[in-house]
Amino acid sequence: MLLQRILSALILIPIIFASIWFSELWFTILVAVVALLGSWEFHNLAPFNWMPLTILGLLCSLLIILDAYFGGEYTTPVLLSALVLPLIISLIFPQRRREAFTMWTWTTCGILYVGLLLSYYVMTRGLAYGREWVILAIFATFATDTCAFFIGRALGRHPLAPMLSPGKTWEGAAGGLLGAIAAVLALTFILGLPVGTGYMILLGALIGVFAQLGDLVESMLKRTAGAKDSGRLVPGHGGILDRLDSIVFTGVVVYYYVVWVIA
Repeated sequence: MLLQRILSALILIPIIFASIWFSELWFTILVAVVALLGSWEFHNLAPFNWMPLTILGLLCSLLIILDAYFGGEYTTPVLLSALVLPLIISLIFPQRRREAFTMWTWTTCGILYVGLLLSYYVMTRGLAYGREWVILAIFATFATDTCAFFIGRALGRHPLAPMLSPGKTWEGAAGGLLGAIAAVLALTFILGLPVGTGYMILLGALIGVFAQLGDLVESMLKRTAGAKDSGRLVPGHGGILDRLDSIVFTGVVVYYYVVWVIA
């Protein structure tokens, strides 16, 4: 399993880095593809299986990602449609009315969780030093996961959330937090970001907390669905959602930190 994780990382990391660094358009395309795959997995975890709402969820997620690239003018109408259309569609069909609330809730959450949260990476890429901020957000999150995994494996004694993820420990969480701060400081220097050390330590701490919170949220989703992994697309990691779990929240954190605190 560990070897598969390493090999997958060696293949995916250069693709991710190149798309971020060289082209805002190609990065948006990558995010859109990831959002579609993640939305598909999210709907496969649902307690129902109805293709019309799956297609609607994928379409709305894609539109939000593309709208973020073009300026975000239509995101609000798309989100309002996402809040209304699933309920209307499920109510039209008599055989689906008993599941209407469940289908509406799951479809809407999928659009918000995958489409909206990932769109913040596209918006961050459009900021000043955008590619540097995106690289910092993603790779500091990877550092959080890696440090939490290895430190938890070596020193973990006290369970963090045994009902959601039995393998996670407080020692691993502390290691992930320290790893995030160290990664943010290192990436700030490497990428030449003109930001003070104090600001970046705080950002590292926020990434360390929200990355691990995102991991627990996805664990809760899988527990609810009775699934071990969201899919099998990424060898050694599971599905796309199993890799997005930590990333989705940290993109939002970095975007607003840059816009509200640093800008």
